[in-house]
This record gives sequence, structure tokens and C-alpha cells, in this order.
Amino acid sequence: MTSCDRRTVLRGLGTAVTLPWLEVFCGGKFANATSGLTTTPLRSAFMFIPNGVHAPDWIPDQQVHGERGLTPLLEPISGQRDRISVLVGLDHHNAKALGDGPGDHARSSACFLTAAHPRKTSGEDIEAGISVDQVLAKALRGRTRFNSLELGCEGSMGTGGCDSGYACLYSGNISWSAPDRPSPKESNPRALYDRLFAAARTVEAKRAQAERFETRRSVLDFVREDARQLERKLGAGDRDRLDEYFEGLRGVERQLEYLDQAELATTNLPFDRPKVHPENYREHLRLMLDLMTVAFRTDQTRIATMMWANEGTNRSFPFLGVKEGHHHLSHHKGDLSMIEGIRTINRFQNEEFNRFIGRLAKIPEGEGSLLDHTMILFGSAIRDGNRHDHDDLPILMAGGEAAGLQHGKNHYLQGKTPLANLFVSLMQTMGAEVDAFGDSTGTIDLPGI
Repeated sequence: MTSCDRRTVLRGLGTAVTLPWLEVFCGGKFANATSGLTTTPLRSAFMFIPNGVHAPDWIPDQQVHGERGLTPLLEPISGQRDRISVLVGLDHHNAKALGDGPGDHARSSACFLTAAHPRKTSGEDIEAGISVDQVLAKALRGRTRFNSLELGCEGSMGTGGCDSGYACLYSGNISWSAPDRPSPKESNPRALYDRLFAAARTVEAKRAQAERFETRRSVLDFVREDARQLERKLGAGDRDRLDEYFEGLRGVERQLEYLDQAELATTNLPFDRPKVHPENYREHLRLMLDLMTVAFRTDQTRIATMMWANEGTNRSFPFLGVKEGHHHLSHHKGDLSMIEGIRTINRFQNEEFNRFIGRLAKIPEGEGSLLDHTMILFGSAIRDGNRHDHDDLPILMAGGEAAGLQHGKNHYLQGKTPLANLFVSLMQTMGAEVDAFGDSTGTIDLPGI
């Protein structure tokens, strides 16, 4: 290859497989079909956990834990400690009642990325604010196949009341494209996979999709010839990257194939979007995060949100030995057995976050890793599930070292610092021309946080 080869998609019958970053693309530059030649892109991901945490064992204390010390519930992130920052002292004032009475769960999810106080209604006259991810999606519009991806492990929920007079839509969404319009999320891993790898919703594409399902063939089988032609032009390092990437895709397909067995037994082919959800929540969560990773790695999007569950969810965690519902346990009122259930759930959440960060850190991109080029915010807009407070929120940040971010410490922010200040800084780092957002009062110096 003597010049920049702008083809970064392998094509086959009804299939398009976008490639990861390879050195061959202009010697470390990344090209994509919509934006042409660019440097290695910067991305942002926002992850939401419901029902707050058990704050006494989650939120660090400056006098006790200092700069690097971890609380018992944060110990699971110790494996990626130097890649993760713990932020203490961030608030969401607009998630508080402000005269509207009960409804902290609905306000938590609605305010999490909008920093806006949602209108209390169970009708169709909903109103919150535009969320930070959608401001970024608009600023980066047209640079990738998808301006943003909204993901979750539970559906977006419909109309009607769910929390003390608040519409269910508030509890089931964190992404808002307009103050009165939440962005529905995808919770079906098979449907997400099809969105990422179906070339088009044409008759040919549907026929090829049906054949893949019927014969259990990989999407990679349909782009094999294109892949062989590309591999002849690659150096040893790029071939290794491509092999590792393809093996990752096959792993996702194997998981989906297992989940689809019961579905295929009762479904007449061809079909478009099989309703497949893993029964095991950990498998479901990992699969959605793995697909988000693929979407980032192939530059199909640079903005994503992930609701690990809807706010107020009462799902149980039998694979952890927690048989009671999450929401029920969060209202423990000091009951030690219930507190232990919440602690178990919080440890699990941080274990999975640690796993996700570790995976991104192992994927090479440019002169660093995929994690280095992805800024990730993880947390909740409720501090303690038993108290329903919105001060000193449980917030972690990781990645973005290519943009100068530094991690490995606890950062104790003075006074009541709006979480919206962090959003403004994130948006500015991503190149959005934003000076204020929600109830922001300024910015946060991201490199040192």
C-alpha cells in the first residue's frame, strides 16, 4: 500500500464487517467511510447503575483513604487502579425534590446525563433536558455510521406512572435527544449485533442473514475473500490484530448462537430481529459491553450510553446468591442481611467495570490502547439507596489518557461541585463548543481531575 487505503469495511453477501484500527491505514492514521482520513478518534461512554450504592462502604473518606486508598466495595477495581479515578464531592442538585415530593428514582435517571430537574408527570407532557451524550452526538454528527448508541440490559419502558407520579419513561432512559424526547435504548444483543454488521435491510441482506442463522455460519464466512485480499497487504502486527479481532467476533457469535437455539426452534426463517435476551444477567451485561467495545473499536460510533439496569429495578441476582430484589434491598433500614445483599451487588458492579476497563486497555490503537482513546464515566445519581440523597455521588472515571487524563487517585472536590461541571469539561475535551450545561458553575481540570 503506497498511499492511504480508505477501505475499512470488509463486504460479503448482505454483510459488512468494519475493521479495527490497523497500522496499514496511513501509518497510524484511521480512515472511515464517512469522514475520510482522521487521527485516532477520541470517544466517550456514560454508564449508569441504579438504586445508588451502600455509601458507607463505597464512598472514600479523605482522612481515612487518602489519595489512593480504596473502600471495601471499591476493592474490585484495584486491578485497574492506575487507570481509574474515584471522584468524591460531585452533586446533582436537580435530582432533588425541589418541592416535588417523592420520586427520587425517576429523578435520578432523568437527571443523570441531563443535569435537569424533570417535570413531575405520569402523562405524555414529559420534560427533562438534552443529555450530554446527545450534545456530543450532535457535535460529531456525520463522522461515524451511528452518531451515538444507547444501550441497556432492560427495555426503555413506556407510558404510565412508575415512581410517585413520575412517568415510567424517566426511569427507563438516561439519554435525551430533546427535553421532551428520550432516546430509546437497545437491550437485545442480537438486534444490536445485526445493527452493527448487517450491510443493509435489503432482500439480499435478509436472505443472507437467514442463511447465516440456518447454517450457523459466521458473518466472517461471508467476507472471507475480501479478508484474504486484505491480509496479503498486512504486516505481522496488523495480521495479529486482525486475527485477535476476528476471534473476538466469533466469541460474541458463539454466545449469541447458544442463546438463539430455543428461538430458532420455533421461528420460521427468514426473520429480522429475534427477541433474544440471556437469562443470566452477567452474560447479558458482558455481551452488551463487548458489543459496545466492537462499535468503538471499528469507529462505528464515538458516543455511547449504557444503563446497567433501569432506575428502581427490582431484579434479583441469583448467580450471586442474592435472591431478593435490588430495589427492595436498597431500602434496608439498617437490616444487616439486606445490607450484605446490597454490598454483594455493588461489588459485582465494580468487578464488571474493572473487567471492562481491563479489556479496553488490552486492545491496541494508535500509539496506545482503545481505553486511552475512550473517556468513561460510571456511576449513579443517587448516593445511598437507603437515603435517596444526591450529594457526594458514586462516580468513577477511566480512560482518555490520549487526551491527557491522569488516573490512579481519589479526587476530593471541594464544596458542592455540580456533576454538570464535569460534563462541560468532557464535552470541551471532545471538541464540542460548550461553555455551560444544566446547573454547571464552571469546569473541572480533567488532566488532574
